Amino acid sequence: MRPTARETAKIAQKTMTRSPYSGLPNRAFWRGGMAGASLVPPDLYQPKFPITKESRVFTAGSCFAQHVGTAMKTAGISVIDAEPTPRGMPTEVAKRHGYGIYSARFGNIYTVKQFRQMVDELTGSPIEDAIWEKGGRYWDAMRPGVDARGLSSVEHVVELRAQHLQAVHAALTDADVIVFTLGLTEAWEHLATGTVYPTAPGTIAGTYDAETYGFVNYDVDDVLDEFRALDAAIRRINASAKWVLTVSPVPLAATASGDHVLPATVRSKSVLRVVCDTLSRDHDHIDYFPSYEIVTSPAHPNGAFEDDLRSVKPDVVAQIMAGFLASHGLVEPTPSTNLPPAAEPDDDVICEEILLNTFRPGTS
Repeated sequence: MRPTARETAKIAQKTMTRSPYSGLPNRAFWRGGMAGASLVPPDLYQPKFPITKESRVFTAGSCFAQHVGTAMKTAGISVIDAEPTPRGMPTEVAKRHGYGIYSARFGNIYTVKQFRQMVDELTGSPIEDAIWEKGGRYWDAMRPGVDARGLSSVEHVVELRAQHLQAVHAALTDADVIVFTLGLTEAWEHLATGTVYPTAPGTIAGTYDAETYGFVNYDVDDVLDEFRALDAAIRRINASAKWVLTVSPVPLAATASGDHVLPATVRSKSVLRVVCDTLSRDHDHIDYFPSYEIVTSPAHPNGAFEDDLRSVKPDVVAQIMAGFLASHGLVEPTPSTNLPPAAEPDDDVICEEILLNTFRPGTS
């Protein structure tokens, strides 16, 4: 005999109470956590450890990471600046030379291997093929964007790099928290030594030679191995340092993978997101903040990107950073329909990667 509708409903209700999803908070369900919610729901991010205004924060990463430092400074957090702007240098000039962007003048760090390579250099591992020449001028190939016109001699490059590394060491030693934005999996390496660069040779300085330099596209295992080596190296300098990782939501400006730039971008960001999930899941001193997810969320009423479909809109950046700061109790939560007061978005982001657009066919 078939059960009645009422008996069926009772059975279903009884079954529901036994489901592993029974009793989960609204944040676990799309309908309760996203549909009808604000762009940055107040329970989106639950920090593993606190960041206060007294926390000494080291910032680094790809172009999007510059917004993080700006927001933190505006909120009154003690963001480390180990290479401060020289007295009297105009702000615009200072920024073009790498001052005031990150915790030292290393410029954008696009890959984990680039960061690991810099930290290894602090502990006595010299970098091969680290100086590029062009037209009688010389560049630090590890940060070619900070001296766009180059320097007059190799000796001058070596001298300034030694000073820079001293500043980086001091900054990492002093850091309570390292906020690092992972940006790319694609990079260019020196074939003989494995030295990785922030930009392809020939983009700002140097000369591209296919027998000297090669394209790489790191996978999940590559990035995890590099980060674990990086973390171990930093913990030898500062055993108590913690990490907050983010993934840059900014699409690739160009790809050398042979794929269309759209799937190449998705591939790169997916690898980095898996890496962050693995690290934050496995280590108490590593946290992840979902800025990438906020930008790519379908909750945006008018889209998150400017007309170029690459630059994140200033109001979205402001809401992301206000959400991060509010999660740490550093600003009051504000409705997503209002521009949060936590930070004035900085539209003038320094990004060497955008120079790749000049190599498009038909671009003069």
